[in-house]
Amino acid sequence: MTSVLTNSWALLLGMMFLMTGNGMQGTLLGIRGGIEGFSPATMAWVMSAYYAGFLLGTRVVANLIRRVGHVRVFSALASLVAAAFILYAADANMVLWAAMRLLVGFCYAGIYVVAESWLNEGSSNENRGKALSLYMIVQMVGIISAQGLLNVADPAGYTLFIIMSVLVSVSFSPILLSVSPAPPYATTKRMTLGELFRISPLGCVGTFALGGVYAATFGMASVFGTEKGLSVSEISAFVATIYLGGLVCQMPIGWASDRMDRRIMIAALTAFGAALTLLATIAPPNAWTLLLVGFLIGGVANPLYALLIAYTNDFLESGDMAAASGGLLFINGLGAISGPFVIGWLMTAMGSGGFFFYLAALFGLVAVYAVYRMTRRASPAAGVAASYPTVLPQASPVAVEVAQAVASERRQEAQEAQEAQEAEQE
Repeated sequence: MTSVLTNSWALLLGMMFLMTGNGMQGTLLGIRGGIEGFSPATMAWVMSAYYAGFLLGTRVVANLIRRVGHVRVFSALASLVAAAFILYAADANMVLWAAMRLLVGFCYAGIYVVAESWLNEGSSNENRGKALSLYMIVQMVGIISAQGLLNVADPAGYTLFIIMSVLVSVSFSPILLSVSPAPPYATTKRMTLGELFRISPLGCVGTFALGGVYAATFGMASVFGTEKGLSVSEISAFVATIYLGGLVCQMPIGWASDRMDRRIMIAALTAFGAALTLLATIAPPNAWTLLLVGFLIGGVANPLYALLIAYTNDFLESGDMAAASGGLLFINGLGAISGPFVIGWLMTAMGSGGFFFYLAALFGLVAVYAVYRMTRRASPAAGVAASYPTVLPQASPVAVEVAQAVASERRQEAQEAQEAQEAEQE
């Protein structure tokens, strides 16, 4: 871990600032939208634009990197994000906000690709897993810290938007001043969505539904809080607990999923999530119990992304995993784009309870489909199954590929150790 910090401290520090800024904007816009009188349906357009931009960025930024290089792409994208954060406060206009969210989503897709390529290049086979875990922790800490910063100024003013912009502006200084060379960038072959669905129907359906869940928790949670009449401190605490739950539950769920039929884990987690959110729809929690609900929702949703990737990998050869990850990322993005529109409509029709009803429907869909798929084919043999890749829903294709490589190495090492132990016993 010390070697990872020594080699990558500038990148990790810069990414913490970047994620703090990004974490602030998602929650702040939901709060400010309520102050400006925007309806949930209007805010759905704004929130959805981020995921459309992100999905576009994952398809376009690779060509930009190949043409002008990592450093120029990173500098340009970070500068555009800083400018967009300031422009949010210039005019409370739905069209402007949606355009800026589209731009910010596009830029963050490229920033993740550049940063994660740098991290991968600066790591060795021995510490790549630790580097990725530390990177994930830094991202989550940045997002969680962002919620606390929302309480330092009035969201109806300009100060919070300025803080967001400054954080992003400062973030790329340590990265660009680092002595680490820019890494080469290579893309992998692609797999068609039809091929991917034939290989893993549950992986595709689950990833699409999870995109909607992620869009709800990352973008529309603050809109929900505003509709429910929560204070700024209560909304920020609710959003923070969602990410805290994802951070705490990631490793235990990953450990358990490597030792059982993953479909059972997927069905159990989503059934629990559906029951929890349906209960919250019927008996809306108060401000304190809402924090527990948020923690548990995050604990189900965040690890589920990596769990679905691992399940899909169970039916793939090692050489096809990277191609499949790109397809799953695209499917997840489609779900994230459509999610805010559905939840915005539900919240307009049902009030704040539509937020939990939407989550309950998506979790329940995945749970039922997972049980159905268990009747259609057998699970892979324990020795054949892939290992759980520690990765977040907002990861770029680079991070997903690195996580899969690390997971495969760990699985191979475990198999070799088991074979050696069996040989000794004989």
